Formats: sequence, structure tokens, C-alpha cells
Amino acid sequence: MNRRTERRDRIRAALDDFRTAVGRALGIAARQQDMVAEAHARVMVELWLRAEGGRDVALTAPLANPKMADVVARVAEDRRSHFTEWEERGPRALTELVAAAAPGAAGEPWESWLGRIGTADGTGELPELWRIGTAVADEAPDRTPFPVAVPLLDSAHLHVSTTPASRPVAEAMVEALLLRVLSYLQPGLVHVHVWDTGQLTGSMPGLYPLTKAGLLTVHDPAQPKELLDELSDHIRRVHTGVLAGGDTSLRSISGRAGRRTEPWRIAVLLGNHEPLPDDRQQQLLRVARNGLACGVQLIAVDLPVTVNSPMEMVEFVDEHTARCSMTGPYATLTPDPPLPRTAVPQACAAIAEELEDRRTRLCTFDDLMPDEYWQENSGAGLVTPVGRADNLPVEVVLGDSSPHALVGGPSGSGKTNFLYAMLGGLAARYSPDELELYLLDFKEGVSFAQFTPGRRDPTWLPHARLVGVNVNADREFGLALLSFLADTMRARADAAKRYEVTKLEELRAEDPDGRWPRIVAVIDEFQYLFAERDVVATTAARLLEDVARRGRSQGIHLVLASQDVSGIEAFWGKPAIFEQFILRVALPKARRVLVDTNDAAVELPRWHAVVNHESGVRQGNQVVRIPDATSRNTFDRLQRALYRKRPPDLPLPRLFDGSHVPVLAETGDFRSLAPGAGVPSAVLGQIIDVAGSAAVTTLAGAPGRNLAVIGSSVADAASVLGAAALSVARQHPPGSARFTLCPLVGDATEPVGRLADRLRSAGHGVTVVGRDGLREWLAGIAGGLGTSESPHYLFAYGVDGVQSTLEAKELGAQSGLDHLRAVLRHGPEHHTHVFGWWRGVGRLKASLPIGQVDDIGPWVAFDVQGQELQSLAPGQLISWSPRARRGLFFDRFEHARPQVIIPFDVEKDVP
Repeated sequence: MNRRTERRDRIRAALDDFRTAVGRALGIAARQQDMVAEAHARVMVELWLRAEGGRDVALTAPLANPKMADVVARVAEDRRSHFTEWEERGPRALTELVAAAAPGAAGEPWESWLGRIGTADGTGELPELWRIGTAVADEAPDRTPFPVAVPLLDSAHLHVSTTPASRPVAEAMVEALLLRVLSYLQPGLVHVHVWDTGQLTGSMPGLYPLTKAGLLTVHDPAQPKELLDELSDHIRRVHTGVLAGGDTSLRSISGRAGRRTEPWRIAVLLGNHEPLPDDRQQQLLRVARNGLACGVQLIAVDLPVTVNSPMEMVEFVDEHTARCSMTGPYATLTPDPPLPRTAVPQACAAIAEELEDRRTRLCTFDDLMPDEYWQENSGAGLVTPVGRADNLPVEVVLGDSSPHALVGGPSGSGKTNFLYAMLGGLAARYSPDELELYLLDFKEGVSFAQFTPGRRDPTWLPHARLVGVNVNADREFGLALLSFLADTMRARADAAKRYEVTKLEELRAEDPDGRWPRIVAVIDEFQYLFAERDVVATTAARLLEDVARRGRSQGIHLVLASQDVSGIEAFWGKPAIFEQFILRVALPKARRVLVDTNDAAVELPRWHAVVNHESGVRQGNQVVRIPDATSRNTFDRLQRALYRKRPPDLPLPRLFDGSHVPVLAETGDFRSLAPGAGVPSAVLGQIIDVAGSAAVTTLAGAPGRNLAVIGSSVADAASVLGAAALSVARQHPPGSARFTLCPLVGDATEPVGRLADRLRSAGHGVTVVGRDGLREWLAGIAGGLGTSESPHYLFAYGVDGVQSTLEAKELGAQSGLDHLRAVLRHGPEHHTHVFGWWRGVGRLKASLPIGQVDDIGPWVAFDVQGQELQSLAPGQLISWSPRARRGLFFDRFEHARPQVIIPFDVEKDVP
């Protein structure tokens, strides 16, 4: 037993020793753990304290622990030393920084600016910051205040959170901020919108005098959609119109152009700490995200909004103090005292009155001009101001996004004046290498004739390549212009394909040595093109649609002007044409230029216009004051200045005047004729085309190379036959060709005599044969065909006047008519050509074999209806109504369809 007891005692003693050893080990581990935990807690509290500055409620208990006393003391000492060092230079440095970044009304006390009118035009350096109050560093020993300012215009939005007690203070701070901006910039450069979910009126009432000038809009608290839609439409318009040239913001355009193109819009939204409905909240976020580049700034008060866009924060802690994201959590912001209640409406009234005064001041033509001429590049498009709104320039843009313009207004509404203002602005900004103008006026006037040399003013607009006036009766000239534009468009497209590009801007970059100006074609009263349902109208509509659709990429822009576009039958069922005319300009009382639901132009006063870059929808309206651009010393003075600046090798513009009779001796095609040039050709008249080409028929030795002139007027016939004779004579050396002139009616005697004198003075042999000797003469010509190598040209005036004489014959002998038919049939192959005048289609056909017209290849008809001429042009549907001094020329061997020509004045001396 003793041994068992002894063994048990030993086991117990060993276990006691083990428990003692384990207890000692656990005690040491516990003490180590407590030490580690305490050290960790001290470190974490110190880090927390340094980060939060002791303001977090969760730090209250740890900071009260005596074990943390040395940590608190050490951090406090460090903070005091650091803030002491900061106070020596920090407040002073911040004061200097804010003074430099917030000059004038942006940062100075209200006594120095409230009630004064801003002068900044928004083009120079804007204030980077705008003052809202003062702040002190919480831990600074002396608590020296320093100014606090926030970025705003084009830089950041502002979000303000309040408590119920601090809401009036916050609104006063926002009001003072708005007054700083309004008082710094010229009136009209800032528009303010206020929406308060809690009340219809009462929010910042001191600003209400701005409403009479349109600078303040108070929106319905139940309809945030109206404000957000307006801001969204503005942002969309700026992006699709103003920023379409590649710029990223309005500020970048203003810096380059030297002017603010759009006013800023500051929207103040006063909420109740609740977000808007989901769809409106998403729209608000889109406005905040995209607005800064378009000059839209938001000031949201108690309205939750979080976006990926610069936004400064002001969070009110109590009735008087706040925290600001510009200073961080270690400074307390105290907003500046509210502005004097009586001074705010007075200042706003002064701003509104100044804007109204500026609006009543007439915008002048000089206001549209740049500081220096021809400094702009048209690669991305054409931009020019045409007037002012709220004393800001309003521009029209012709480029890829708004390629063509439609201008409308009744007679006397200022349509011509607007076109002058637009053309003057473009011509002053872009050189002739950057811009070419093709100008056509269908009404009975000479609006564009000023741009060409005249008797009184020999200067001309260097950009003008073609000017057409008095063309109301010559719709073919409008068709010729559209054909020229279509040909130019195709040529540029071919060049673009060679360089593997698609747009004019890219083509110019790939071919810098080429000349690729943008082309602007202005057609005033263009509806005359479609006045009748005929081939001209159909072809013009097809060409217009083609150029309108594809011209934008090749730098070709159309400006169509009209008194009324509602009656253009050729466009019925073709809305695709007008869809290309994104830019719409509606003058007073204009209808159907904008969309049907937009009647903004109906009540416009004189000298104003609605400029709309949104295809005429209402939200794109800009009401513009257009200056006088047609009075003396306006456009004419600009033209003289640009004329002196023109390149020396720049050719004269071509003037087509529908009331002017072209002179044969001045025609390039006539002057270029000379002996030995090959197969002779006869110039007959001037074609109605862009180049002013002559209508020419060749006199080859082939059947049918005879000319018939058909019509009752001896003057028209004498013009065509005289031009043909004089032009043929220039192609033969003196004495090498024979001319026979036959005045067969009395009225032809004088023009034949004058023509004979001219031909003889050129050294050619001329025989004049009258009615009495005609039969014998024809017999001699017919019998002598093939016996002479010298060319022989027969000009018979009034062949039908001797029809009975020609038909008479003796038994067994041929008649004079037989001889005439023989000469017509066989003469051309023996260098003998007949140029005859008949006074009707039936009379001409009486001189030809029955049912045969092949011996007459080319013909010119004057006062003859189209359906009568169809027998002379088998397979052609001729739509032609005679008009004064115009003829229809057709050569069945060379033409696909007849051409309208203008007879020459052949009486002036040939140089």
C-alpha cells in the first residue's frame, strides 16, 4: 500500500508541476498578447487619430483611455508643430493664389463689384476659381482664416448639402456665387435656370429682375422634365452643330475664334435630399456628364447626384459652417455673409437693362468682320457669324453635319440682305483658295451683279467664279449650274478614290499641292427651276437630289433661297431632298421653311431671322438680329478691300446676264478661231452653260452638213447666219473661200449688205445674188459641184420667200428647187455648204424632198412650238415654248437633246 501511495503521490506531484508550468507559460503568453494588442491598439488609434483628427464619434472611448494619453499627446504635439509651420505661410499663400485665380468680381468683396456691369467677353482667360467664403484649419493654433473658392464655368459642377437650419445660408451662398459670375462677364453671356422642388417662387428672389431680359428662367417645380429637356436639347445641338468640326468643347472654339459662340447656362436645382424619379435622374446624370463641354454647369442643392464628371462638394455641418472638397476635412468653411437684400435686385436690374440697351443697339456689318482677312481654313467646313443675339455672335455652319441651307422669306423680308451678310462673312474669313462662290438669282434683279466688274465699280469679289442675274426666263442656266456641280462632285470623288479617302478634308491632307476649295452655290428664288412640268424641272430635281445627298463629302454646299417653298411640285414625294438642308433660315413672315409646327418666324420684327441648325425643329431656333449689309460702304467697301488683296493670277468671274446680248467678237470660242485648224466649224450662238460656251456645228464633207434657221424674225436669223459666216471666214486665209449671200426677202437686204462688207474686208470673195438671178445661180452651183477645191458657203435669207419661183420650171428642164435640193444633198461632200433661213417648219420641209429631212443636219429654231420641230428630230420629245431672243439648237449627228442658245450681237467690229 505504501508503495502504491507513494507512486500516486509522485504522479500527483508531477501533474501539479505540469499544471504550474503550463500556467506559467499561458500567463506569459497572455501577458505577451496583451502587450501586442495594446501596441496594436496604440498604433491603430494613432493612425486613426492622425487620419480623422479626432472628429469621428467612434474615437471617443479610445481617446478617453489613460493608456492612450501619451499617443494623444504625441499626435497633438505633432499636429501643433505642423499647423504652426503651416500658419506661417499657408493662409497667406492661399490668399495670394485665390486672388490670382479669382480676379475682380470672381474673388473680391462685394462692395467693389456689386451693381457694376461686367466687361469680360468670355474669350480671354476666365477666372479659374470663384469665391464662396473663408475657412480655418481646425487644428491651427491661431486659426488664421483664408479664402475658399471653387471652379465653375467649363470646369466643374457644384453640389451643396444642407441641414434644415442651414438651407437659407446655402441659398444665399449660391446667390452670391451667381452674382459674381453675372457681374464678371458681359450681360448675355450667362443664362441662369432655377428649379426648386419645394416652391413655385421664392428661391433667390433677388435674381428675378433678370427675367425681363431672358437671363433667368424659373421652372415649374412639378416639371423637372422641361428644364432637363431644354438642357439636353442644347447639349445635343452644340455637339451636332458647333462641335461637329472636331473641337471637344466650346472653350476650345472660343479660344481659337476669339469670341464666345454660345452663352453659358447655369442650372440651379434645389431639391429635398430625395433623388428625382429614375428616368429624370438618369437624364440629370447625362446632362452633368456631358454638359461642361457645352457650357452647361449644374449647382445641385440637396439633390443627390453622382457622376463621372468634375464636381466640387460643399456639406453644411450646422447653420453657419460647412466642409468643402476644395479644403478637405481639416478645415471649416464659413460662407461669406449674404449680399445686401436691396442691392441684389438693383444689380440684377442694371444687368438686365444693360443687355436690353445692347440689344437695341444696331449690329453693324463691321461687327461680322474678323480682325484679319483670309485667316481661316475651310478643311473641316465653313463658319461665319450672320448677326447677333443677346449681343453674342450667331454663326451659320456649312460642313459635314449641316451641308446645305434653306433660306426663306416673303418679298421685303430681308432675304437678299441676309445672303449678303452671310457671303460677306465667308468671303472675309476664307481666301479664294479656300472658298469659291457660284451665285444665281432667278428673280428679275441684279442682286449678285455687284460681285462682278461694272462700269461704275471695276472691282469684283475674288471668290466669285460665276454670277447669274436676270435668269428668270432661262431656267436652263440653273440646270447648267447643277450639272456643273454634279460634274465637279464626281471629279472630286474620283480624286478621293485615288487617294483612298472619303471626305474633302482628307483629300486636302493627302494632296496638299492640289486646289480643293469648298464650293458654295447660292440659288435665289430657286423655285423658278421647277415652275413647269417639263424636262428642265425633272432633270433639275434629279441633279439637285444627287448634289444634296453626295455633295457634303466633297465640299459642295447648296444655299437655296425662296419666297415660298410650299408650291414646288417637283419635290412632292421627295422629302429626302429637304432632309439634306439641315440649316434653315426663316425671315419675318416666312412659312414652310422651318417644320410645320414651328411658327417662330411669323411674328419676327424686321431685320431679324430665325437661324436653325436642327432641320427646323423648334428647339434649334436662334433669333438673330441681322445687320444692314447692302447699304453704301458695307459690302462694297469689303469687296474693294478683298479685291486689292486678290492673287494676281485670279481670273475674272463669269457674269451671265439674261437681259444681256452676248457679243460675238468678245466670245472666247470665236476669238480662238484661226486658219488651218482642221475641219471648219460655224459658231451659231451662246449656249446657256456655266462656261459661256458657243454653240458650234462642224462643216465636215459629209451628207447633211447644212444649217437651217427657222423662225419669223429677220434679226434672229441674221444673227445666227452672220455669226456662222464670220466664224467660218476666220478659219480660211484671205481669198481661199467663196461666200454667196442671197437676200431673198426685203428685210434681209441691210444685214446682208453689212455682212458682205465685213467678209470683203477680211479678204474673202463675196457674191450677192438676189431673187431674179437665183434660179440660174443655183443651176450653176449644182452643175459645178466637184469642179472646184475651194470651199463655198451659201447663205440664203428667206428661202421660202421665193418658193414659187424655185418651183417653176420649163418642160423637160429642172426647176430651181431641184437644183437647191441637189446642192443640199451633194454639196457638203464637195466643200459646199448651205446656210438657209426659212420662216416655218412647213416652209422648210417644202424645200426638201417629201418625207426627207436628212439633208439638214443642224438647225436653229426660234418662234416655233416644240411639237412642230419633232419631225426634224425623229425620236426626240421636244418640250419647247418660244421666248424672245432665245433659240433651240439641235444637231442630230452630235446632240442627245436640243440646246437653248442666245443669238449673238454680230454688228460690233470683229477684232
